[in-house]
Amino acid sequence: MYRIHSNVYRFKMTEIISTRIPAEVAKDLKEIEKQEESDRATVIRKLLTKAIKDWKVDHALKLYHEGKVTLWRAARLADVSLREMMDTAAQKGIEFKYTEKDLEEDIQAALRE
Repeated sequence: MYRIHSNVYRFKMTEIISTRIPAEVAKDLKEIEKQEESDRATVIRKLLTKAIKDWKVDHALKLYHEGKVTLWRAARLADVSLREMMDTAAQKGIEFKYTEKDLEEDIQAALRE
């Protein structure tokens, strides 16, 4: 089990997470540690942070694709710029759909920020 308790990026670490991982994942972690010249906790924090960011983007794009949010709102949910969300949507082949109602909602949301 690995315990994580230090600063990472701009966040103060406030929670310790322990988990069991398959031997193959542990082997991969050792290789990444070696390549990154970093300790296990730092590697795990970096990988977890990236995985969470990727999940947020994927989830927000799913909501956009389902018509539940605008692309602007999806970008906000994923904590990325609208440009980044547009690029990612295009790379994933997600069709852009933007109505006058979407524009009105985005303007109102932008004015509230």
